[in-house]
Amino acid sequence: MMKLVLKVDIYDDRTKQKAMKTVSGLSGVESVSVDMKDKKLTLTGDTDPVHVVSKLRKWCNAEIVSVGPAKDEKKKEEPKPDVKKDQIQLLEAYPHYYYMQQPQYIQYSSVSRVEQDPVGCVIC
Repeated sequence: MMKLVLKVDIYDDRTKQKAMKTVSGLSGVESVSVDMKDKKLTLTGDTDPVHVVSKLRKWCNAEIVSVGPAKDEKKKEEPKPDVKKDQIQLLEAYPHYYYMQQPQYIQYSSVSRVEQDPVGCVIC
């Protein structure tokens, strides 16, 4: 995580909006803040500073002031309550049984035709 401070020539709110929209759309950007009094744009995240400056130069003049690691705010970890295994009743998962299906039998039927008198005369 890097903290990037840029000096930008922003003189009105419209240019500020365009710069914020351009920078916030880049991949790896986590937070963006603009100080109109000092004309500085502060960017936090994992992104290439040269790529950020090249995108910003479409809207305003931009220069890199500083690049460095971002300060990590260390939060106090709340102590987790001690949970004894005696108090927790663990549920055992029952094994899943695969039931064998009965085979499907296909019934075949055969039809045979028998003529009464195969050598008989057609006219008779």
